[in-house]
Amino acid sequence: MFSAVSLAFADSVNALLIAVVVAIGIILPRGQYRKVAPLLIFGDWLGVFLLALGVMFVFDGLEDFVQTLIDGPVFGIILIAVGLIAAIGVWRTKPGGNRELVDMILKFLRTPSVWTVLAGFVLGVVQSLTSGPFFLGIAVLSAGDYSAWVRYGGMFFYATIALSLPTLTAVLVGLVRKYPYSPPGRAFQWARENTEKVTKIGGYGVAVFLVLLGVLHLF
Repeated sequence: MFSAVSLAFADSVNALLIAVVVAIGIILPRGQYRKVAPLLIFGDWLGVFLLALGVMFVFDGLEDFVQTLIDGPVFGIILIAVGLIAAIGVWRTKPGGNRELVDMILKFLRTPSVWTVLAGFVLGVVQSLTSGPFFLGIAVLSAGDYSAWVRYGGMFFYATIALSLPTLTAVLVGLVRKYPYSPPGRAFQWARENTEKVTKIGGYGVAVFLVLLGVLHLF
């Protein structure tokens, strides 16, 4: 269970969604931001939750294979490999790599509407489909000795944990807009001025975490 929760937290380092949240915090009036941000986060959470249910169903159908994978050294090797690949991806990321994508998404986030939820939904699905920790965490839960109620009900909490950092970011952006000269406001300003550095630190942090989990699994 600890490994699954840890991987869900690793999955919460969603650079694209966080960039979008920060962007709407900058461009939208305060009243609009308070309406758009919750809809965006909810849509993303819904995408992660529904995809997690589907992935759990597939993994349950591959029960013996998943169980063997999780119990053996291969799982540790996969964790290490995913961590190293993530580190290489961060290293090769070009400055402003997500800028065009963020600008495209912002077209659907000017006003609160069903398109706001849909944009979040698509973000959640796409981000999860390209996230190693997402699949690895669900695999751990699928292989655990838990009832179906716990496994599938747990996807609610799994998705919630996976959205914890973007949600916290949305709350902090709201507070910073209200109290721009507070310590959090100054910290946010520094982070906004050093976006690439912050993103790389987060990415490398996740990579190191996955490698450490893999090493611990092997030993």
